[in-house]
This record gives sequence, structure tokens and C-alpha cells, in this order.
Amino acid sequence: MTVNTTAWTLADWQAAYRQGQTPHALLTALLARLSAADPAWISLPDPAGLERALTALAERLAAVDGNLDRLPLYGIPFAVKDNLDATPLPTTCACPSFAYIPEYSAVVVEKLVAAGAVVVGKTNLDQFATGLVGTRSPYGEVPNAFDPAYISGGSSSGSASVVARGLVPFALGTDTAGSGRVPAGFNNIVGLKPTKGWLSTTGLVPACRTLDCVSVFALDIDDAETVARIAGGFDADDPYSRPEPATPDTLPERIVLGIPADPEWHGDALAAAVWEGALADWQNLGVELRAIDFGPLFAVAALLYDGPWVAERYVALEALMDQPPVDLHPVVREIVLRAQGQTAADAFKGEYRRAALARAAQALLNGLDGLLVPTTPTIYRTEAVLADPVTLNSRLGRYTNFVNLLDMCALALPAGFRADGLPAGITLIGRAWQDGLLADLGRRWQLARPWTAGATGRALPLPSNRTETAPMTETLTVAVVGAHLTGMPLNSQLTERGATLLESTVTAPAYQLYALANTTPPKPGLKRVTEGGASIIVELWSMPVEHFGSFVALIPSPLGIGTLELADGRLVKGFICEPWALDDAVDITSFGGWRAYMASRV
Repeated sequence: MTVNTTAWTLADWQAAYRQGQTPHALLTALLARLSAADPAWISLPDPAGLERALTALAERLAAVDGNLDRLPLYGIPFAVKDNLDATPLPTTCACPSFAYIPEYSAVVVEKLVAAGAVVVGKTNLDQFATGLVGTRSPYGEVPNAFDPAYISGGSSSGSASVVARGLVPFALGTDTAGSGRVPAGFNNIVGLKPTKGWLSTTGLVPACRTLDCVSVFALDIDDAETVARIAGGFDADDPYSRPEPATPDTLPERIVLGIPADPEWHGDALAAAVWEGALADWQNLGVELRAIDFGPLFAVAALLYDGPWVAERYVALEALMDQPPVDLHPVVREIVLRAQGQTAADAFKGEYRRAALARAAQALLNGLDGLLVPTTPTIYRTEAVLADPVTLNSRLGRYTNFVNLLDMCALALPAGFRADGLPAGITLIGRAWQDGLLADLGRRWQLARPWTAGATGRALPLPSNRTETAPMTETLTVAVVGAHLTGMPLNSQLTERGATLLESTVTAPAYQLYALANTTPPKPGLKRVTEGGASIIVELWSMPVEHFGSFVALIPSPLGIGTLELADGRLVKGFICEPWALDDAVDITSFGGWRAYMASRV
């Protein structure tokens, strides 16, 4: 019997597998229902590609002895915005001539897959993530999930659409100016825009590298936060990644949120009515709403496209701008070409202006626990956006454009429906690293004003009613190959730092293993080679970032920490050896791992 997985949450998927359903049955049926003609998708795996993913998933389950608790996203499908790498599917950024097959997946995708999730497709977007409308793509305009005459919002249009229609329980988007929030508001789902640097951007084709965030779309808050916690964490290979502070925020007894003193609706009385109803409900929850002048915030927002930050988009597309491909969208090209008049001096002047406005914004936020805004002032029909693409697009970013420039986090939430049946959204905005606080505040909202699952009409379970934010412990995956393996002499250096074993796996078949001379206790050296290599057994350990430095300090020369490639394509930190130490070492590659070699010496 075919199981209908439409609008399933993470909990629904987890329950199905615990009751005997299999990823092969559920995901094969799901892929058969997905259509390449659907403009929300740019690419879908073929049946052979899905089989490879399911085989890798089975191997992961075997590596944890069948313990589903160690694969929290086991067999759960998700979609990836097509400016994030997810091998073996191509990355296009909605520009066919730009397409390439990535060698590796983005770090956030790797983390989710390592937790058991399965990529079932790459989603459409405003080309090169430039737009808030969902209409700037040669792969088609993505319609609103409630009324196809209206826009879906962008740039993460496809990701929002497939979640809103219940095809997948979550999807990755990106957010530079609101792309992870506007489509959530237009499609009655949750859009989590994290603090910059929490989710790695390694493997993301940049729009504005200093501002870009990977975002999460989900049907409810618990799922969005769960996915973000799994995908998040410090990435040493991402120059803009940063570790999260150890002490989480907690909600105060009396919550005060700043709201715009005089919101602009562009004549949309239906949007204004939903907002007024939402304000009344927040006050009924005991939240104090304080009207403030958003002038400094709007001035910051103006810098994004009218200031030098547009030059970052030019940098990302520079190779295409001299000889633009025929499939470069004309509106995207027009926006990016604004950078040609910018100078290095303008860039510094813009940053000075941003810093001054940020100081004014900080003063504005004194005494507030966060901001509450309409996600957008209005919504437009597709035909209207196509007729006036720049003006109408800019209006949609009024309450989103300033957030990343001011290093803030945000959570877009459903706020009910307008009188015409279209959804409307609200957004909570907090200071950097207040992501957990926003999630807890959002749960209060969902408990008071529960919403249905996207456009499916399915009722959602009420969220967990947590009163404190659990710390988002930053961890780093470390591959060990020798004396730090389980049961080996130096394993305690891992366990005493709170590290936990994730799995036993093997490297890519590109390494040689050596027994080093004159080391106590005996230690191996791992060397990457271009030919004659093999897969070597390693253990993956999850270590709190705060203890990683003290661990590295214990590693003696000639060993060190570098980047290892695993057989499934993941890149992790792991032990490497300086080449000079291998001159008098013994090649033990044929043993396949350190444990087998040590056993041979007994």
C-alpha cells in the first residue's frame, strides 16, 4: 500500500521508520511523485542516484549498529536551493550556462546527510539569489502555493514552495536580504534566518559573501530549529564562520518587542488588518509592544542596493559580466551592473556609514528583547512584478534588508490569512546569537495561534513549550586513525574533552598508512597520494569546539590536523603527517587500518 507522506513533519517520518517503514519504499514512492515539469525544481535525482543515496544511508545505519537515535534525520527527504552544492546534482544558480557538477556537497548538506537525511532535489531561485520575487529564473516562475496568480517570493522560491506543498518536511534556502523570510511569509511556513556564521557557507555560490546566510524552511518551529542545530557549527574552512557563545539567552518574565511606529502598506488594507490582529494577539500573550522609529534601520537597508554592497554581487558574477551568457536574466544583470560606478573609496565610506547607523540601531534596541515586524508590507501578482520588477521587489524588502547588515537573526512565522485567502507573515528579529530565544518566543506564538502545514490544510502538532533555550553546543568532527581510536592508549584525550564517537568509516581510496619510527605510544602517519592509495579505517568523533585547541596542543610533531576526504565524499578534520617523517617509516597500507596492524604485532 502506498503511504501518503504529504505534509509529514520530522516526527512523522521518524515514527514511520520506527514502525517498520523503509527509506527505500517511502523515498522511491516520493521521487516518483515529483515532476521535473514543476517549476519549483531545477533538478531531481534519477532512480539510480536515489539508489546510491539509499545504499550510503544503509551503510551509515550499519556503522551506528542500527541505532536510529544516532541518525536523527534517518531517511528524511529534503530539498536544497540550487546555489548550494549537493553532489552529484548540478549547481546552476538558475543560470544553465553557469552549471557545474560539484566535487563535494556544501558543508551544511554534508552535515544533514551525515545525520541520515536524503537530498531529493535542487530547487529554483531568483537567478544568482538576486531578488525577493521568485520570477527571475529561466527555469520558470515559481507560483504561490495558495494562488498561482501571485508570486511565491524569493530568492528561495522553490525551497519554500516544496515545503509549503508538503513535498518535503524541510528545505535549505539562503538569505542575504530576506530570501529566507519573504517566501516563508507568502507560503504559510517557517523561515529561520540564522545568525551569520552559525551555518557554514562553504559550498554556497555567494551573492554577498559578508552577508550571506544559509536558511531553513520548515512547516513548524521545532523542525526548523532541529535542522539548524544539526546543520550549524563552526567551520574552520569558512572565513566568515564563528563559534557560538557558550551561554544561551533566556526569555525574561516581561518581554518587550519593538514594532514600526508607522508601517507602510502601499495601500494594502488586507495586509494591515492581519498585522493589527497579530499585534492584539501578542499583547494577549503578555508581550509589551513598543512603537519605535525604524528610520536608522531603513537607512541601513538602503545601503544594500544603493550603496557599495552591490559590488559584492558583481564580484561573485564578474566572470559573467564581461561576456554575459544569453541566459543571464536582464533584471539581475541590471542590478549587478550598478556596481560599476562604485570605487574602493565608496566601499569604505559605505562601511563607515553602516557602522554609524549600526550604533544608532543599537541605541534604538536598548530596553527591547527584539523586534516584531510584518514579513512584507504586501504581496503582488506575478504580472505586476513582471511589469515593474525593480520597484515592487524593493518594497518587499522593507523589513528584511537591514537584518544581515546589522548582524541580526530572524524568524519568519505564519500570522494567519488575509480576507482574500492569501497567507500573511510576521517576523521576529533579534541580536546575533539570539536564535534560540526567537525560537522559544515563536513557540509561544504557535501555541497561541497554531497554523496549518503550509498550503496543505493539515493540522500541525503543537510545539514543545520550552521556557529556556538549550545551548547550541558548537562541535567539530575529527577523524582519528591511530592511537586515538577506541580502546587505544590516547583515546582518553578525546573522551576527557567531551568528544563522542559518531561512526567508524573509511577514507577515500587515496591514502597510504605508515607506522612511524620511534614514537611512544606507537603512532601511524597518513599520507594522501595520487596513485597507489587505499581506503583506511578511521573513527569520526564529535568534539566541542571549545576543547579543540587544547586537543591540538597535545599532538606532537610530525603529526598535525588537516582535511581528510572520506569514501562518501565528506571532508573532515583529521590526522595528517609531515612527509619527512615517512622516510624511515614502514608502509602498512595493506592492513587497511591501524588496529589490524597492531593486532599483527601481538
